Formats: sequence, C-alpha cells, structure tokens
Amino acid sequence: MKDSMEMTFGECSQGMTSTQEIVVTGLGVVSPIGIGAAPFWASLREGRSGIGRLSWESGSLRPQPFGGAVADFDPKQYVRPRKSLKVMSREIQLGFAAADMACSAAGVGPGAQDPERLGVVLGADIIPCELSELIGTYRDCLVDGRFDFSRWGKAFANELFPLWMLKYLPNMPACHIGIAQDARGPNNTLTLGDVSTLGAISEAARTIDRGQADVMIAGGTGSRIHAALYARNQIFGQSQRDGDPAAASRPFDADRDGVVQGEGAGALILESRRHADARGVAPLARLLGFAGAFEPRADGQPLRGDAIRRALATALKNAGRTPEQVGCVVAHGTSAVHGDRIESQAIHEVLGDVPVTAPKSFFGYLSAASGALESVLAVLTLQQGAIPPTLNYATPDPQCPIRVVHGGVDPLERPVVLVLSYSLHGQAVALAFGRPEAD
Repeated sequence: MKDSMEMTFGECSQGMTSTQEIVVTGLGVVSPIGIGAAPFWASLREGRSGIGRLSWESGSLRPQPFGGAVADFDPKQYVRPRKSLKVMSREIQLGFAAADMACSAAGVGPGAQDPERLGVVLGADIIPCELSELIGTYRDCLVDGRFDFSRWGKAFANELFPLWMLKYLPNMPACHIGIAQDARGPNNTLTLGDVSTLGAISEAARTIDRGQADVMIAGGTGSRIHAALYARNQIFGQSQRDGDPAAASRPFDADRDGVVQGEGAGALILESRRHADARGVAPLARLLGFAGAFEPRADGQPLRGDAIRRALATALKNAGRTPEQVGCVVAHGTSAVHGDRIESQAIHEVLGDVPVTAPKSFFGYLSAASGALESVLAVLTLQQGAIPPTLNYATPDPQCPIRVVHGGVDPLERPVVLVLSYSLHGQAVALAFGRPEAD
C-alpha cells in the first residue's frame, strides 16, 4: 500500500499531459498587514508586523491575548447585497472581500464572461460561532445551577436566529462568492486544515485543465483568534512570548517557542492563458505545477517531513524545472519548534541553499487562509523581483539548515517561486509559480 498521494496535472488528466497553460490574472488580500495587494506588499517590504495585543470582551478566557488581527475592515465596502451580512461570520466576510478584490483586479464577474465557465474553489476551516450568541440559550438550560440537556432543543429554537447555522458552515464563503460574482460553474470547498488553500488552487487548475471552466476564483479564509479556538490552542504549542507580541512569531529562529494566531483571507484568479489573451488581460504569473503528498504516522509520533520532501520534488518535476531555477521558497514556517525543523531539513535536502522567507512572522498562523496570503506573496515576489524578509530571525538554529531571508529585502535572482504548506495530519502541498513570460 502506498504511503503517499502525489497530484500532478498529468495524473489528474488520466495520464495525459496538461493542454492548458494556467495563469494568474487577479489578486485579493485581507490581512493583518494590509487590505489590498499594494498595502500588503508595502508592509512586507518595510518589515511592518501585524501582530499585537488583542482587546477582548470583559470576562474572556484571557483578557489580552496577542495575535494578528485585521484592522479597519468594513465588510459593508465589499458585501452585496448588504442583507447578506446577517448570515456571514467574520471568516465569510474576509473571504468574500478578498475574492471581490481579486475579481475586480482581473476584470471578471457578472456580465464579464460566460457565467457557466466561471467557478469557485475555496479553502476553509472550522468556523466557530460567536459565544455571545449562545448565552441566552445556555441560560435557558440552567436549572438550579446545573445544565439540563432536555431543555436544549426548545431553548435553541427560541433563542437563535433561524438561519444561524448558515453563518458558520465552511462551504458558505464559496457559496456567497459564487452568488455575488454570478459564477455558475464548479463550486467547491476544501477543508484540509493548513493545506486547504494550496489544495484549492490545485483543484482550480485541474478544473480549468479538464475543460470545465475558463476562469476560477481560488483562495482561502480563516481565523484562529476566536475565543474558543484560542483556549483550545493553548495545548497546541502556542507562543508564550507575550511581553513583545510583534517578536513572538520567529520561524526557524533558535529561540522560537511556538505559534502565534491570526486571521485573514486571500484570493487569486486563475484562467487559461488562451482565455486571458482573448480578453486582453496581462497575466501576473503562471502556475507552473503543483503536487501533494501524505505521510502516515502512528498516534503520538512526530512528523518526519517525508511528505514535504515529496511535495516539493514532485511540484518542481511537474513544473519542468530544476532546483537551480528556484529563486525562493515561501515556507510554511509556523514558528513551531519541531515543525520548522523538519520543514527546513526537507527544503535543504530537495533544493539546497535556496533563499527562504516565512511570512507568518508578519501576520501569524491563519490555518486554511495561510496558503492564500502566501500564494499572493509569491505572485508579488515574482512581479517585484524581490523577496520579503522573515521577521524576528536573529539566531540561526543549527537544526534548521536553510538560508532564511532576514534583515531586509533580497533580490529574486531565479525565475521560480515555490509555496509550501503542510499539516500536522501528514498532508503537504507545494505550488510552483513562474513569471508570466516564458523563461
């Protein structure tokens, strides 16, 4: 029995090689370091962290945790019709806004193309409900200070908005985007934890390659700074460096002590080169190839990094490129002690002394949305010819044998940028992006 799953254009087309050149024509981003591609890139270039203290409601599990929150976000600027806000959680709002920006940038949406040839694939994660919405329901179930489960059904029906659940279903971001953009083609949601967005981008490319769509909206949304998730994450290696929140996320640094949570969303417009050329749109980048792999492990045993190695090597092979052509790796880099170690060792083994940047040092760990922001960063890196730095990298870890870009922007000297995501469940996905012109 095979212990890995590798995805390539060829394997996903019944053994045929891809007949479609896939390009990126639009970007959208909502992040702790900027809303919109230009502010996002400016923060990366200038080394401005989006991680700080969070102001939570009185009586929260922890009064002032820290993380990467999206500031100054007004969903009314993006969501239409406005009444849809009643059934949109914050994660849905963030994803909707990022997709709307990407569509506007690419010139796609209602009336711009055949709606049946426009689709959506989004990465999403668990969307926990707002605890304040359940207070009344819980109170109705208390009898003499004890919770009476027999009262729950009636209390739930009496207290909660009838469409309450629609706010928290992970497939709803893609549904709302499809309705607003009149995208009547394939609509799908991947809930694969940390690899959700890179998986979604891969599936969007496959959809175009299969001939089921000309244009796909692909991306991801997620938030890890909800009170319930924050409490749960205390047992999953969260950084305790709360004296200086902006310095807490330290990917690959010897003094890293854990993950910093964040929120955000990103979206890319993918389409066939033929379709982009026909409508006169200049591509921002090409999606050269992608791959995914899985590493099984026994309960309680740490990952070895085997899936990461295979994903990187197969994505590069599928792209028809060599390690010598890779100018940068946009790493998963969560600042986890063991995770950063196995990731860096896998990168070094497959790609050698390649420059590596870890953008979670800017905005934190976003679970399903991480790969979305990191893919946007990869496209901008190719456009700008520059690799943004990793923040807080001060003391190299001898067990992380990679060249971490830090202290300032480095030039991008080679034409391929790899993006990597992996999950603690053993999945890994890598994408290879290239410049829009042939290299």
